[in-house]
Amino acid sequence: MIKELEIGNVKLENNILTAPMAGVSDLPFRIMCKKYGLPGLVYTEMISSRAMYHGDEKTKNLLNTKGEKRPITFQIFGSNPEIMAEAAAMIESEADIIDINMGCPAPKIVKNGDGSKLLQNLDLAGEIVRTVVNRVSKPVTVKIRKGWDNDNIVAVEAAKILEAAGASIIAVHGRTRDQFYSGQVDREIIRKVKEAVNIPVIGNGDIRTPKDAEKMFKETNVDGIMVRQTETCGNPWLTKRIHNYLTGVDNVGGDFHVDPIPNEEKLRVILEHLDLLIEEKGEYIAVREMRKHICWYTKNLKDSTKLRQELNKMNSRDRIEKMLAEYFENI
Repeated sequence: MIKELEIGNVKLENNILTAPMAGVSDLPFRIMCKKYGLPGLVYTEMISSRAMYHGDEKTKNLLNTKGEKRPITFQIFGSNPEIMAEAAAMIESEADIIDINMGCPAPKIVKNGDGSKLLQNLDLAGEIVRTVVNRVSKPVTVKIRKGWDNDNIVAVEAAKILEAAGASIIAVHGRTRDQFYSGQVDREIIRKVKEAVNIPVIGNGDIRTPKDAEKMFKETNVDGIMVRQTETCGNPWLTKRIHNYLTGVDNVGGDFHVDPIPNEEKLRVILEHLDLLIEEKGEYIAVREMRKHICWYTKNLKDSTKLRQELNKMNSRDRIEKMLAEYFENI
């Protein structure tokens, strides 16, 4: 199951990938995931091709990869083939792989014809991939969904079109856009996509534990798996647990209810994450952005609800460190 994975001319150490997530998978988050989880590949936040094309400064900030272990994948979204290709060319020198998002279900994305909306226009989807592939020398990958809704299940057809257009791999989330993240993931459709194309296929959806990862591999025969970022929020160790479980290093890691991370390590890792955020964004912004991460790190721990209430009063690194030290000592 666990093996090296080649994406074009890029070789990954393993075939466990973590999905991008807007507002979460920034540089500090990616560094933490790579350091403690050892995934084969981590994606940047989604980058608007149109914003990149027009030189938006906030969008340019998403390109920072200082101190990040390679390979690095930049994910772009949009629905204009030429603008997508130009944006890809603009970031090509920083990227090892360029990923095209055709799976995001967010209303603000699909209303502009981007993300999973492209599953309703497969000719355009193919044109986008073809145009980007012809413009850049780096491997181009695509993330899609099962389809738009239950009346429009197009993953297999889409995969064939995207493969013909030059995509190096395809990641498939086994839900429709209408489902967002509800209901059960459809592993059968992922298996059908795998059988329909010759390029590597990545299975995505409902991978919360090492045993979920095992189930995805066994039921779909995919070449790799993609773990949603929400599952690694506050748990950068997850992909390492998956790796160790599937390679026989740690059988206990397959138990969802077992948390092998000592409180001392959690405290140290939280503060390390906070310091990376401060270095990247300054203390004022970092402290406020870190609140959500601390909630994730301490989820299901004793008195975590009370901790969350206190977090909103914290406005400096020193106050957060003192509060967390007292919290972990008391539990």
